[in-house]
Amino acid sequence: MSNNQWKRLSLVLITGLASVASSAADLVIYSARNEQLIKPLFDAYQKKTGVEIQFITDKEGPLLARLQAEGANTPADVLLTVDAGNLWQAAQVGVLQPVQSETLSKNIPTHLRDPGNQWFGFSVRARAMFFNPDKIQASALSSYEQLADRSIAGKLCLRTSKKVYNQSLVAMMIAEHGEEKTEKVVKGWVSNLALPPFPDDTKLLEAIAEPRSPCAVGIANTYYFGRLMEKQPQLKLNLFWPNQASSGVHVNISGAGVTKHAKHRQAAIAFLEWLSSEQAQNLFADANMEYPVNPNVKAAEFVTAWGPYKANLINVAKAGELQVQATMLMDRAGYK
Repeated sequence: MSNNQWKRLSLVLITGLASVASSAADLVIYSARNEQLIKPLFDAYQKKTGVEIQFITDKEGPLLARLQAEGANTPADVLLTVDAGNLWQAAQVGVLQPVQSETLSKNIPTHLRDPGNQWFGFSVRARAMFFNPDKIQASALSSYEQLADRSIAGKLCLRTSKKVYNQSLVAMMIAEHGEEKTEKVVKGWVSNLALPPFPDDTKLLEAIAEPRSPCAVGIANTYYFGRLMEKQPQLKLNLFWPNQASSGVHVNISGAGVTKHAKHRQAAIAFLEWLSSEQAQNLFADANMEYPVNPNVKAAEFVTAWGPYKANLINVAKAGELQVQATMLMDRAGYK
């Protein structure tokens, strides 16, 4: 038997076992959110409804590849993942299906869900700016675009361009400004870098807070800031809401969709509707220090303490639609 035949046989066995494993469940969820963030949510839903949930957690890419490989044999009813770019990609490769729901339409603002109703945001993650007040003053900051000015030279630090969060930010800038202006901004960022890009947001924030580091300002998701300050509240690290005089802060989502071959479609829709409810929104958002999508639900006290902000209202689907252009632009600009 050839290697390819063995691979196909292994895939059939794996998907077959997965289907058997799911047969006793009322709802099967593939999740890119960590177990410690979603388990309490699933427990609460099971307690409320009696619906038995089985779930698998993994990184975004492997889960999507698994759904594609399993095809109609997948046991998954719901794909739960982070970043609109990943949800958009899932819809593009055909592993999700449209859902018409008055509840979801009412509870989730238009710019935080797929125009084709294949996926929906359930928490908002804001990508803000952070600075060390001993190295740079808030009065010297204004917008993502302004970080390309020469006044920021040698003070800017960024996370790697390989992460989807920065790809989505640049994609949304392309949607707003076009490629030419966005490329000029990204080249300015690269020219102003104090150090090579960091592998993650936490290391970036720690470098900004470190007195001996040249990093004075950078861009990161607010929940990384929240987690870090919860452990080390003494750090010299302040949050700055960019673009408040223009388009608003770049926001993204953690969201979900019903899989194309869901065996429990109505149960999956009911679960998504519950996720958007006032009862579930804080459970979903607070666990990761994010913001609820439902406008009738307030964020947790430790999140609201960061102050109000104006968010960019361009539909987050653009983060996926323009992701290829964004990564190519970042390569041209020399953003590693």
